[in-house]
Amino acid sequence: MSPKIKHIAVIRLSAMGDVAMTVPVLRAFVSQHPDVKITVVSRPFFKPFFDTIPQVHFFPIDLEKKHKGFLGLFRLYQTLKKLDVDALADLHNVLRSKVLTAFFSLNGCKTATVDKGRKGKKELTRAKNKIFKPLPTMVQRHQAVFAKLGFPTDLNDPKFPTFPKNPAKQNQKWIGIAPFAQYETKVYPLDLMQQVINSLGENENYKIFLFGGGKKETTLLDAMAMGKTNVENFAGKVKLQQELEIIANLDVMLSMDSGNAHIAAMLGIKVVTLWGATHPFAGFAPFNQLLNNCLTPDRDKFPLLPTSVYGNKKVDGYEEAMRTITPERVVEKIQSVLTA
Repeated sequence: MSPKIKHIAVIRLSAMGDVAMTVPVLRAFVSQHPDVKITVVSRPFFKPFFDTIPQVHFFPIDLEKKHKGFLGLFRLYQTLKKLDVDALADLHNVLRSKVLTAFFSLNGCKTATVDKGRKGKKELTRAKNKIFKPLPTMVQRHQAVFAKLGFPTDLNDPKFPTFPKNPAKQNQKWIGIAPFAQYETKVYPLDLMQQVINSLGENENYKIFLFGGGKKETTLLDAMAMGKTNVENFAGKVKLQQELEIIANLDVMLSMDSGNAHIAAMLGIKVVTLWGATHPFAGFAPFNQLLNNCLTPDRDKFPLLPTSVYGNKKVDGYEEAMRTITPERVVEKIQSVLTA
């Protein structure tokens, strides 16, 4: 451990799932290196993620005004230096974070930047000469950043935040379902998801919470919950802090390869994920979850999978790949997790 470093600024600006994946590492870091101060630099919306780690300080970045552009980033650098930040962990590796890293480096501060593993991801997703093997997870890549700064972090026995038990839960099993993702190639067909919800909804010992955002998703989720007394749509009804409290009381979260999977995982909740064009081997499987809880399409029928790291690339003829994950298989997996 470097004796010179006393205060590390950690920068990760987006997206939601990627920010959530920093939380388990930071929680372990402050426990194992209590003499080092951590300040997280991120968008104000994500502050509740870090409120569950009392030793971590949060600095809200203002990318629209105060910290916009080159001069804004220099202003951010000056502010962080006034807080006695003496090292920078760049967990984003984008232009903004690289500029900030340069400012710290030029001032003689130690910095480390996450390796996104682009070469391995390209080999995993290319159509020809595909190398189908698991790559390091993003959480492991974050660990490596802190190791470069001189602070190895052990995640073999992770700790999770505790939330009060919701008095409404009683003896029910609470199931969260987040059917949407940023890209269409990662979204389970909604007619099949409706079958999953209908099947689970038949068990009155289950309470099902639907998660999403925006008017379109809210409308779709309202339709999915219609007529079912034990299915409730929470999209647009609560703020992030309240949503975290609900997720922390779940027994299992069913999610796409998307942010809700990582939010549940950072809270220590069991997660079942459904994958389409992407694959857990790319390093985005939720933290501390069993690999067999990641349900993927039939690669015998769709051998080019995975075709994308993030889901932003479509391949002709692969639109129906997720239909090889049957609703019966999804329901069976959720029930097995609930009884494990």
